[in-house]
Amino acid sequence: MNGRRPSTQTETVLSAFLESPGEWFYGYDLSKRLGLPSGTLYPILMRLEDRSHLETRWTEPAEGGRPPRHMYRLTTAGRAWATAAVAEPSGAITFRRPVGDTG
Repeated sequence: MNGRRPSTQTETVLSAFLESPGEWFYGYDLSKRLGLPSGTLYPILMRLEDRSHLETRWTEPAEGGRPPRHMYRLTTAGRAWATAAVAEPSGAITFRRPVGDTG
């Protein structure tokens, strides 16, 4: 994994995707299931998509008069990245001794 660690909220989203790794998810359903407000969830989904960890598609509603819905799922590379991202505890801190410190 490169770069910064994902936020706790991002790890929560990734964990939800990893529970059913080839499945498509609606943003609204994720928001309700995870208890994340849309103002938190959708920026996470957009970042993950921008970094090619998620793929997206629009689906037509089953009922007429409703707008199309945006769906998300992990890409193959996104699955590998998400698995590594959630495998490391987010609270893990590595302490380094200053150079020359023996003890």
